[in-house]
Amino acid sequence: MAIWSNNYHGSMNEKAFQFNASIDADARLVYADIAGSIAHAKMLGHTGIIPADEADALVNELGKMNDELQDGTLAIDFSEEDIHSFLEAELTRRLGAIGKKVHTGRSRNDQVATALKLYAVSELDHLTTLAANVVLALSEKAEQHLETIMPGYTHLQRAQPITFAHHLMAYAEMFLRDKSRLEDNLERLLHYMPLGSAALATTTLPLDRAYTAEALGFKDFSQNSLDGVSDRDYSLELLADMSIIMVHISRFAEEIIIWSSQEFGFVKLRDTFSSGSSIMPQKKNPDIAELLRGKSGRVFGDLMGVLTLMKGLPLAYNKDMQEEKELLFDALDTVIFCLEIIPPMLGDMDVNAEAMLTASQKGYLNATDCADFLVEKGVPFRDAYQITGNILQECEDNNLTLEDFPLEMYKKHSDAFDEGIYKKVDLKECVVRRNVAGGPAPERVKEHIDAVKEKLKDYQIIS
Repeated sequence: MAIWSNNYHGSMNEKAFQFNASIDADARLVYADIAGSIAHAKMLGHTGIIPADEADALVNELGKMNDELQDGTLAIDFSEEDIHSFLEAELTRRLGAIGKKVHTGRSRNDQVATALKLYAVSELDHLTTLAANVVLALSEKAEQHLETIMPGYTHLQRAQPITFAHHLMAYAEMFLRDKSRLEDNLERLLHYMPLGSAALATTTLPLDRAYTAEALGFKDFSQNSLDGVSDRDYSLELLADMSIIMVHISRFAEEIIIWSSQEFGFVKLRDTFSSGSSIMPQKKNPDIAELLRGKSGRVFGDLMGVLTLMKGLPLAYNKDMQEEKELLFDALDTVIFCLEIIPPMLGDMDVNAEAMLTASQKGYLNATDCADFLVEKGVPFRDAYQITGNILQECEDNNLTLEDFPLEMYKKHSDAFDEGIYKKVDLKECVVRRNVAGGPAPERVKEHIDAVKEKLKDYQIIS
């Protein structure tokens, strides 16, 4: 029987009851809901709304139920309408009339809003740790390749020489921003506790909302009861944060897919993170990276689903909001799994430094350095740019590189050239001399890695 049943209400159609039920989805809120119920029961006893001994009985029994659920001696009854109904029914079975008092002064509307926020807090902590773990894994891999030269790209065309370490640390910066966004979200999420808003207009009972908020770790309680039960901004923000994380994961996965192709051959994924073909014995497919790329669409869809769900809802609570939980949970499960996969996949990714260097030697990646040589000799940059372009055309016509272009041919284009040009266009020198803060010079990248590790000194790599 639903907790809202009484003589005023007739029986609900069985199919309608199943359609209305949410326990399959919200069962994961059980520990958060118990925590909210314990704090609420303590407040009821603290204010004298119910006798102190009855409040103690509720708190003690809820604690026992929490332990029993964890050790498996208590199982959730999935025939109940939702997890809140299950907990109240179980309390009533154990404590009789006292169990029925746990819902005094609250509604399922503020109850579920509070449980969702408490659950989101724990998931945000987990996501933050996982994002830090990805950054540390990227930093560790980068440290192994401080001098591994590879092409840097714009428009997917070879542009200038960088190092593999520098490329990896670009993603480290992305995931650091993700971590920062999650921490910002946690700050806002903990500002306002919904409990005490009741259905929409609080209650006539003398609730001490500040007491409950402090007990649950919130900084304050919601200042408007209508907003308290209908606010899902924190869920939208978390979904948006996770969507950005998935953008970064997808971009990195795309790079791995490209790099592992035979056309590039920059990296090789071991069998632990690739699969074969059912018909072609020679194939090794980057399926895990492709799934990481593909899962982004799923999370974007979850965000779009909740945005669409919330955009037309009048105040206060509406049953449509029940759908928000499943979309949020799906996104959380997806992003957590993806973040967990990246560090071990990085560890099992072999880097072909020779292939990266060979690719860097094609496409005149050192052309800007040639122009810079002339600039250092006093030639205006735009003239140096034109001169270098003419040299590149001659290189192409004669199947030459800037490294083996004869000095007498250089001099035909400008008297400013001398033997120093060959050191200037040496690929390793090109990278080493980009010794500007934030640049690819090994010295600078090592400083970057050290700074990142210092930021994350409270975290350890989870294998």
